[in-house]
Amino acid sequence: MKLKNLTIEGPRKRPILLDVDYLPNHRAKQVVIFAHGFKGFKDWGTFPLVAKQLAEAGFICIRFNFSHNGGTAEQPWDFPDLEAFGQNNYSLEQADLKKVVSWVRQTHEIPDREIDRSSVSLIGHSRGGGAVLLYAGHNPHIHKVVTWAAVSDFGARFKAYPVEQWKKDRVIYIRNGRTLQDMPLYFQFYEDFTAHEKQLTISGALEKMTCPLLVIHGTKDEAVKVEEAQAILKNYPKAQQLLIEGAGHTFDGKHPWEQETLPPALHQALEASIAFLKR
Repeated sequence: MKLKNLTIEGPRKRPILLDVDYLPNHRAKQVVIFAHGFKGFKDWGTFPLVAKQLAEAGFICIRFNFSHNGGTAEQPWDFPDLEAFGQNNYSLEQADLKKVVSWVRQTHEIPDREIDRSSVSLIGHSRGGGAVLLYAGHNPHIHKVVTWAAVSDFGARFKAYPVEQWKKDRVIYIRNGRTLQDMPLYFQFYEDFTAHEKQLTISGALEKMTCPLLVIHGTKDEAVKVEEAQAILKNYPKAQQLLIEGAGHTFDGKHPWEQETLPPALHQALEASIAFLKR
């Protein structure tokens, strides 16, 4: 069963689009919500195949687009709405996650006989990994968390930006090498973080988190160094860790992905995630 591009209202009345994958069998299934990363979207590359395999493993998998990721209801892939992309921030992404989790607990789109609404776990990739750590730290009802190549410190990401010039110009641009777009980041992004830094600090959320955590990272990740996985474990010592030798940031996935099987590194990450979620 696939429910495609369902729409719920997100912050600032922007849509959150989500897909649901599961195999109907009249048995209540655990829910796994998958959060994409920076310059990501729910239909990126290998993500649909990941969702299909999670469904085949007995879960209800929900992929969604963050409300300000740059997609639209008409075109939920890539980045047709750069203005929305530029207005995104970490607080909005937390609000999006809250909306999706609330939808899971209330929706009639999935029959009661098929869903265990009390068992909601999160998987997040890259910036989405940081987002799910934050959310689980502040929301103890989350069952389990898995991170793939997750960032460990949102504040540290700003060190790469010329903050004073950014403040003056109110915008900087990030080149997307795949789409060749110059993607805006408005200064509100930095302002929102500094205004809510305590709530948006991942290490602080980890101090509050109580659920089981699996941290997966590639040893050759150039975008988010493997040391960030070690930082997460330092702040949450009871977490489990899997380092995949030679894997990069996307575990060898790319967009588009036209093969019917996952690359070996991502297959390893997914199999470990499934085993962890089933325990």
